[in-house]
Amino acid sequence: MSTKTDVLIVGGGPGGYVAAIKLGQLGKRSVLVDRDKLGGECLNYGCIPSKALISAAGNAYKSKKAKEAGFDGGAAPKLDWEKVVAWKGQMIGGFVKNVGVLVKGNKSEFINGTVKFTGKNTALIAKPDGSEDVEFEHAIIATGSEPMGIPGFAVDGENVVGSKEALDLQKPPEALAVIGGGVIGLEIGTFFAKLGTKVTVIEFTDALLPVIERDMSSIVARGLTKLGVDVLLGSKAKSWAKKGKRLELSVETPEGEKKISCDKILLAVGRMPRSKGLGLEKLGVELDRRGHITVDSEMLSSVDNIYAIGDVVGQPYLAHKASREGILAAQSIAGRPLEPRGAVPWAVFTDPEISWVGQTEAEAKAAGIATVVGKFPFAASGRAQAVRETEGFCKVVAEKSGGRILGAGFVGANAADLIGEACLAVSMGATLEQVAQTIHPHPTLNEVFAEACEAALGHPIHILQIKREAPPVAA
Repeated sequence: MSTKTDVLIVGGGPGGYVAAIKLGQLGKRSVLVDRDKLGGECLNYGCIPSKALISAAGNAYKSKKAKEAGFDGGAAPKLDWEKVVAWKGQMIGGFVKNVGVLVKGNKSEFINGTVKFTGKNTALIAKPDGSEDVEFEHAIIATGSEPMGIPGFAVDGENVVGSKEALDLQKPPEALAVIGGGVIGLEIGTFFAKLGTKVTVIEFTDALLPVIERDMSSIVARGLTKLGVDVLLGSKAKSWAKKGKRLELSVETPEGEKKISCDKILLAVGRMPRSKGLGLEKLGVELDRRGHITVDSEMLSSVDNIYAIGDVVGQPYLAHKASREGILAAQSIAGRPLEPRGAVPWAVFTDPEISWVGQTEAEAKAAGIATVVGKFPFAASGRAQAVRETEGFCKVVAEKSGGRILGAGFVGANAADLIGEACLAVSMGATLEQVAQTIHPHPTLNEVFAEACEAALGHPIHILQIKREAPPVAA
């Protein structure tokens, strides 16, 4: 059997399926192939299910703290893990179905299978019921990434689990050891800690979330301590063994070897691009030393009709970055003018949450840019006080001359939802004055962004700022 199409898309995650939808809107037909379900890792095994469980755990945790606000309803609600998992499955199933409707409605055919390129304009699709040749004018590779491993800790799904397996456990473990203090490890560790699991995080570097500035990541570390999470920094997991019904993990710490008793070990040491097995070497598609496909600003690879998007082209490994790149690739294929990709925000769903967009204070300094920094604490926000979420702050980094906002972030309640306005400000080159003069509804959490800009200008309204820097001079 043979198929002809305008565009072959390999990978049905948030990069691939968005590209398929956009191509349909631009008059192009596509074939979308994924070895698993539509929605990819994000929808089925990552972003969405993890946030669902984080929400469920958060509700359970907040119910235990309700007495602080005057509620006394007797015993705290009892967790029914089976119902939580069933709800998660139903929600994801609905999303996958909806994505399928959108893809089909935009002139794209979804095929469950794997792809191997046989030529510049041809490929073989291996399906559960046979194989199919496909001929195309352009291709988009959106195969994503996969978990990295470390020697001695092969994921078996029973004792050592990856993020995918951790989100499908039959019940919360009594004790969980997390190898890796990055985004995935801390998010999963946080929601299990809220469910009563004893969590220990082992991080090789000297800080959690090592790519994040310390003044922000330290707030997250403090939040983990409040949840009873033990953190071992500068430490390395060496080996593990079965000890009766439990596991014993040997960890090399700065103070010497430490034994940790747990039920499960979560391996969360990072991800790597999924670029092998596609036949790219036959096409002459260039890869970097880590296996990422090299692309230009239009997401075009070294082969003039092969595009690549998402995790497979490099960091940051984020679903929304992949989606934006999918749109750019579709527009390029359709011959439409392209807008710049724009600033890419990121968020970590710990407690408190943390988010950032643009240059950090350290990055701006390293680039030789004279900056001014403004901070505003959530504790000074009326809304934060009203909802009893006063931990953290908003931080803004701007050019000292002219006040153009270079970067901004939040560590605190709803930080992931608040970053959108800051992303717009960075992308459009907004100034501190422009944000500060924008009326924000009161009382809301997003007022802290305007207040942080006021602080950077030297005249915050709701905090005393004794030490004043010279405010930015308008260009």
